[in-house]
Amino acid sequence: MPSVFPFAAIVGQDEMKLAILIAAVDPRVGGVLVFGDRGTGKSTAVRALAALLPQMRATIGCRYGCDPKSPSGACDRCDELKGGKTAPKSHLIPVPVVDLPLGATEDRVVGALDLEKALSQGIKAFEPGLLARANRGFLYIDEVNLLEDHLVDLLIDVAASGENVVEREGLSVRHPARFVLVGSGNPEEGELRPQLLDRFGLSVEVRTPTDLPSRIEVVRRRDDFERDPPGFIERWHKEDDRIRRRIVDARKRLDHVEVPDAALARAAELCMKLGTDGLRGELTLMRAARALAALDGVAVAGDEQLRRVAAPALRHRLRRNPLDDTGSTVRVERALAEMFPA
Repeated sequence: MPSVFPFAAIVGQDEMKLAILIAAVDPRVGGVLVFGDRGTGKSTAVRALAALLPQMRATIGCRYGCDPKSPSGACDRCDELKGGKTAPKSHLIPVPVVDLPLGATEDRVVGALDLEKALSQGIKAFEPGLLARANRGFLYIDEVNLLEDHLVDLLIDVAASGENVVEREGLSVRHPARFVLVGSGNPEEGELRPQLLDRFGLSVEVRTPTDLPSRIEVVRRRDDFERDPPGFIERWHKEDDRIRRRIVDARKRLDHVEVPDAALARAAELCMKLGTDGLRGELTLMRAARALAALDGVAVAGDEQLRRVAAPALRHRLRRNPLDDTGSTVRVERALAEMFPA
C-alpha cells in the first residue's frame, strides 16, 4: 500500500481541513466540495483522511460493510442475521475512502452481473460496484466538475435515497449506499451542475499560498516526505493520532450538543439575508455548527460556531445577483459582519 501524506502535516488550508473534519464527525452534513487552484493539496487532504479515520465495526462476510448494531440501513443478508437467535459476528475494518474515476462505466459504479460465475457456473450473481464499496465511508471524485452527466444523475439519486438499486440482466438488487461525497476540482475547467452542487453540504475554496514562509514550508515538507515516507509519517504520527482522538471524542459528544432556538434563528436570518433557496442552508448550518461544537468540546453551538461554518455552508447556495459582481464568499462575509458586528 503506498504511503499517504499525513493529514496533520498539510500546511495552511484551514477551511478545507476543518470542513473535512466536520464531515468525518457528522456525515449528515452532506459531504465536502473543494474547489481551487491546482497543486494546493486538495487530493492530498482527502487521501490523508483515509489513514486518519478510526476503524468502524462491520458484520463479518458482508459485502457492504453493514453496521451490526444499526437498526436500519442494512442489506438483506444482514437483516436476516439480525433476526436470528444469535447476534451477527463483527470485526473492525478501515473506513472506506473510494475513488470514482472520471472514465468509470456505469456498471463499475453501480455493480453488474458477475460474468465469471454466470459463464462458469450458470449462476446469476451480483458483482458489487464502487457505491457498494463506499457504503458507510467516503466517495471521492477528483475533477468532479468534469463528471459525465449520466453518472451525475445516478449519484444524485443514490445520495438522496441512501441506497443503490440495480435492475439489469435479470438481476434485481437493492443495497445500502450511504456515503460522504467528497469532490474536488478546478473552477477554470468548468462549473458543476446545480443539482449535484446542491448535494454537497460544505463548499470550500483553496488558494495557492501567497506568503513566502508558507510556500517554503509546503515545499520542504513535501520533499521530506518523498525522500523518506516512513520517517516523515512517524514524525507526524502523534499529531495525526491527536486529530483521530479528537474525531472519536467529537462523535461521542455529537448527540449531546445543544443547538438553541437563538442559534437556529440566527441561521435562518442569515439565510434569508443572503436569499438562499430552500431550507438546506439552515439544515447544513445547524448540523455543521453542532459538529464543530463537538470538535471544540463545547456543549452548546452558538454564534462562534455559526460564524466559522457560514461561508462553507452557504457560498455555493447563493443566487447570482447581476447587480452585485462580488464573489459569494464576500457576500457571506458581508452578511456576517452585519449580523455579528465586532
